[in-house]
Amino acid sequence: MTRYHDTPGTIYAVNSAKSQGRLQASRNYQKRTLIENMFGWVWLLPAVLFFSLFTMVPIVKAFTFAFQYNDLINPSRWVGWSNFTYVLADPQFWTAWKNSAFYMLYALIFGYCVPIILAIIVNELRRGSSVFRLFFYLPAFVPPVAAAILWKWIYLPDGGLANTILEALHIVPQPFLNSTTMALPSLVIYSTWAGFGGSLLLYTAALRGVSVELYDAAEIDGAGILQRIWHVTFPQIRFLMLIMLIAQILGTMQVFNEPFLFTSGGPAYATTTVVLQIYNYAFREGDFGAASALSLILFVVLAMLSMYYLYLMRASLGLVKGRPTHRYVPRE
Repeated sequence: MTRYHDTPGTIYAVNSAKSQGRLQASRNYQKRTLIENMFGWVWLLPAVLFFSLFTMVPIVKAFTFAFQYNDLINPSRWVGWSNFTYVLADPQFWTAWKNSAFYMLYALIFGYCVPIILAIIVNELRRGSSVFRLFFYLPAFVPPVAAAILWKWIYLPDGGLANTILEALHIVPQPFLNSTTMALPSLVIYSTWAGFGGSLLLYTAALRGVSVELYDAAEIDGAGILQRIWHVTFPQIRFLMLIMLIAQILGTMQVFNEPFLFTSGGPAYATTTVVLQIYNYAFREGDFGAASALSLILFVVLAMLSMYYLYLMRASLGLVKGRPTHRYVPRE
């Protein structure tokens, strides 16, 4: 016996109503999504305009200025590759790259290793680790200009804090920023003090994620603390270490604040870096074409380093053929 609502006409009407309902719901969803996207783009528009005005436009201008003679006063004129030949022939070109390379090496010795060591020490503490993390992060709150003034006083040849401590230890006072050999390492020491707090927090967070079972297994195997650090800690945080390494290299190759605030590139160009030389071309010599040409050369070098960085990241994740990942596995 067929019920009234099971007749073919009724079933067709019900299915048609359901289809109309789904269609209306889909239209309502698309309309709501369109309105939300419009509101999103409206809120995003100021940021896009700001980014375009202060980032994209200067990038495009830098590419055009690199092939022009431009002092922002007289009409610009196209000079082809003359800016590049002028920059490459400048004796300070190789000096700036040498200083940047040495700054990078010093920063890898101090600025890269110190946060890892301190993070491991803080992570091993049973009490007071949060206090030490806060203490080490305090330099990040100091404005760069104020910190530079403070450290310039510390590095004073006569009456500076550093030489006062050396004299108390019966060590000969050092010229620090006034020496062509000590100025660059002195800047690296300051930059390490100013920037290692953020790196320490990242390493500490990564160490918190290392499984305690791995340390227990290594301890059962008879591994000492140095062996546990080498065979357990480093392999587990090696991906973060790789990221921080490349970020350190890219950052130190673009160093500007330290040589500009402390020494203005001196003494005898001993602290003139590539970015500071770009600044000198643009704002001291008024040659924006040469500054843009050197900027493009730096851009190419950093782009190559970034490509290698991406390759290492993909290799670490096992996304490169023939380069599988190698993870630490404790002995049975």
